[in-house]
Amino acid sequence: MSMRSYDPEEIGTLLDTAAQLRDEKKSRVFPRRLEHRNIAMVFLKPSCRTRVSFLVAAADEGANMESFSAEEIRFGIKESVRDVARVLGRVFEGIVFRGYDEAVLRTLVEYSGIPVWNALSDHYHPTQVLADLLTVRDVFGDLKGLPVTYVGDGRNNQARSLAIASVKMGLDFRILTADSLRPSPEELDEIRADAKALGGSVLVTADPAEALDGSAVVYGDVWASMGEENLIDERITALREFKVTGSMMAATGRDDSVYLHCLPAFHDLETDFARQYPDVREVDDDVFEGPRSRVFDQSENRMHTAKAVMVLTVR
Repeated sequence: MSMRSYDPEEIGTLLDTAAQLRDEKKSRVFPRRLEHRNIAMVFLKPSCRTRVSFLVAAADEGANMESFSAEEIRFGIKESVRDVARVLGRVFEGIVFRGYDEAVLRTLVEYSGIPVWNALSDHYHPTQVLADLLTVRDVFGDLKGLPVTYVGDGRNNQARSLAIASVKMGLDFRILTADSLRPSPEELDEIRADAKALGGSVLVTADPAEALDGSAVVYGDVWASMGEENLIDERITALREFKVTGSMMAATGRDDSVYLHCLPAFHDLETDFARQYPDVREVDDDVFEGPRSRVFDQSENRMHTAKAVMVLTVR
């Protein structure tokens, strides 16, 4: 459900496999390792990147993918989650789950008897983080000791997942956020215990100079996640000083630092939501569209890492 149970070697294997599968695809080599396998996509939350990534990854490897919306899989309304899990487990070889409650995810894992991949939940976003790590490795090579700064809500699923994965891979991870949006002390203690054992580090600060100094990666995210629309005005007030600008990128002191974002990003006024809340933009358009941005390499890597996850776990 998260990356807490994975060790650095396992994460490295996932990244190596994703890079290999990417090379195969670019060479038009399709071994179809998942032929005659059936994968269920259960999406209680809508998505663009997650859906297309798993769909294309499955098709490349010869698997059949069936998608189920929240309206079609009404957990706990007409049928219990555990009963649905047992039905899916009898006819599918894997489940891509994107939703809210961790308890639903745990029940799917317990009762389906097949691999269940967390494509986003309230607390974690591990499939995104695999794409993030692969992108950073593509740019900088060795991950060990690399400074990475996440800017935004320090308590959300993306910040949490990045912190967990970063310490496992030995990164120097920083969270730049408002004091009101810091991770809980208990959560930080748990992550730092892993960091001490594995060689990574985690810093949480509201000081841009401290967070950005020497950082190779500046990582942005929306200020209010899906389902938090009622908190937009509150988040704008808390985070308006943490918008990623050209000056913030320059504060890294590096010519080779890059910008990442898990998307969707509010960087212009080309959506109805952004026009309604023009101050919610977490990154300047010239950064998002500029030469330091690697956001669409990162987006593509969602597909390659999704493929690696399925190839390595489906039987």
